[in-house]
Amino acid sequence: MSNFGFYFTIGWEHVISLDALDHQLFILALTVVYTLQEWKRVLILVTAFTIGHSITLALSTLNILTIPSDIVEFLIPCTIFITAAANIIKPTTTLKSLQVNYIFAMFFGLIHGLGFANALKFMLAKDQSLGWSLLSFNLGLEAGQIIVVVALLLLAYVFIFNLKVNRKYWILSISAAILLVSLKMAVDRFPS
Repeated sequence: MSNFGFYFTIGWEHVISLDALDHQLFILALTVVYTLQEWKRVLILVTAFTIGHSITLALSTLNILTIPSDIVEFLIPCTIFITAAANIIKPTTTLKSLQVNYIFAMFFGLIHGLGFANALKFMLAKDQSLGWSLLSFNLGLEAGQIIVVVALLLLAYVFIFNLKVNRKYWILSISAAILLVSLKMAVDRFPS
C-alpha cells in the first residue's frame, strides 16, 4: 500500500507542480471552451486524456514502444499549440466541435504519456508490481487534473458570468496566450 501513495503522489505532482507547465497548458487549452455547467463533459475529457496517457506510459515502461525523448519533448508543446490553434480557428462551442476535443485529448494523451515514461521507467525498474504502480500513478494524475480543471472552470465562471466577459473572447484570448507560450516551448525544444 505504501507504493500506492508513492506513485499516486508522483502522478499528482506531474500535474500540480510548478514544473508541470506543459501539462497545465494542455489541460487549459482543452477546457477553455467549456463552462462550469458542462463539468460532466470536462470530466470525460480529462479521463480520455488520462487513458491515452496511460496507454503509452505502459507501452513505453514495458519497452514495447520507444521514441527518442527529444522528439517527444518537442511534440508535447506541438499538441498544446494545435489544440489552442483549433480553439482560435473555430471558437464555437457546438456539440460537434466539443467532440473534436475528445479526439485531441485521447490522441495527444498518447504523446504526453511518452513524455513521462523515461522518468517513471527508471522508478519502476526495481518495482515488482508494475500494474499497481501504473494504476496508482494514473489515479494521482487524474486527481490532479480534476483539481486543475475545477479551478479553471471556476475562473471561467467568474469571468464569463460575473464579469460578463464574452465567452468567445474568453476562449480566443486564453487560447492565443497558450498558443504563444506553446510556440516558444516548441522552438526551445526543437530536436537538434
